[in-house]
Amino acid sequence: MSNQEQPITSGQLASYQEARDWIEGLVPFGIRPGMERIQLLMEKFGHPERRLKFIHVAGTNGKGSVCAYLTSVLLKSGYDVGTFTSPYITKFTNRFQYNGADIPEETLLALANKLKPQVEEIAATELGSPSMFEVATALAILYYGTVSFPDFVVWETGLGGRLDVTNIVTPIVSVITNVGHDHMDILGNTLDEVAREKAGIIKSGVPVISAVEQPEVVEVIRATAQSRNSTLYLLGEAFRQEAIEVTESEQSFRFEGPFRHLESLSITLSGEHQRLNAAVAVMTLEVLRQYYALILDDEDLQQGLKQAKWPGRLELVSQSPRILIDGAHNPEGAQMLAAALKSTYRYGKLHLMMGMLANKNHHDTLRHILPLVDTLVVTEPDFRKAMPSQELAEIVHQLREQQDRPFELIVEPDWKQALTRLTQLTGENELAVVTGTLYLIADVRSQLLYNTDSEKGW
Repeated sequence: MSNQEQPITSGQLASYQEARDWIEGLVPFGIRPGMERIQLLMEKFGHPERRLKFIHVAGTNGKGSVCAYLTSVLLKSGYDVGTFTSPYITKFTNRFQYNGADIPEETLLALANKLKPQVEEIAATELGSPSMFEVATALAILYYGTVSFPDFVVWETGLGGRLDVTNIVTPIVSVITNVGHDHMDILGNTLDEVAREKAGIIKSGVPVISAVEQPEVVEVIRATAQSRNSTLYLLGEAFRQEAIEVTESEQSFRFEGPFRHLESLSITLSGEHQRLNAAVAVMTLEVLRQYYALILDDEDLQQGLKQAKWPGRLELVSQSPRILIDGAHNPEGAQMLAAALKSTYRYGKLHLMMGMLANKNHHDTLRHILPLVDTLVVTEPDFRKAMPSQELAEIVHQLREQQDRPFELIVEPDWKQALTRLTQLTGENELAVVTGTLYLIADVRSQLLYNTDSEKGW
């Protein structure tokens, strides 16, 4: 009897909620880099990942946006597309999309029941239990490789690259958006070390597209690509973008690549970094068009880019008062947010609310933000790794002494109360921004758009 046809054991999951609780209950097994458990899981199911065409996307920031652009254009071009991303903003099923729609709850339940006995079998060995992310990755592969069969799978790494479990796949193209100071507790102490982890997704003979900038990072990516006979398409060398017009709601740019130039492309996502992300996506599609006979009409490319959305990234979720949410949870993200606040948005006063996790580089993140704010509200995300608001406030006090511009600091641990205060103090012609960890962004977004609690998480 094949694994797919295994009878249901007494440990069967009875509902979507139970399946989600079981997967998320594997969190205590944490992030343990290594490929043995995922390889064993794939072996048990006959390696469904080998039947799929993956576009593998890694990087510190911008992964989700690049995935959104790629998915939108491929769908517009008439292809069936699987999209696997993390963390999710509204609901656990957001992570496993097919043609822009979440995996049905009953499908997730059926696949979880197939995985559970295999996961428990591995847990009983010296390898230990597969983690939540490993099981979610395996579930995604089963969904695409045994249920929905998309033409392409847009495949975002969870953490790093080399030992990230998404690296079980051999893609048709690899993308490394950028490399910055994120997860250094796990990936390494220097940009050079982090770059080596990200470069781990580069496979032999598979082209790689990247927007990395720092010389030491470019060197690592270039050397890895050369050693694996992979053609590297680097932003600023092989391709470039140039802004034409920028407003709060739309921006247009010119794209120049090795195969052709495109005079005017538009996106509705804000910030200069989104033009870079869009250019990376266009270069990726150009490589697929050139080498994999991807059928891509200019009109579909233009419409796909323009219609791409990525929740929680410079997203205006309220007009009165104007509230912008942005998951800037590391120094690079904060730098991009600060640049957008200076160049794209117009406002009298800026009121900003922030909540962070305990494992991030907060000094450098705050350094980009504090010079712009009139009011800073520090709060706590509703998540087990939340940084206490008082501790975040202490860092703010230290940094405040180093700058001339005065601002009001409000400490409110309850994020709902903090959001109420932020909303009340934001007048007409002023701007409120909620930023920090995506766990906070998810809750605030659900509250403001749907007036509900979100199922946020990994």
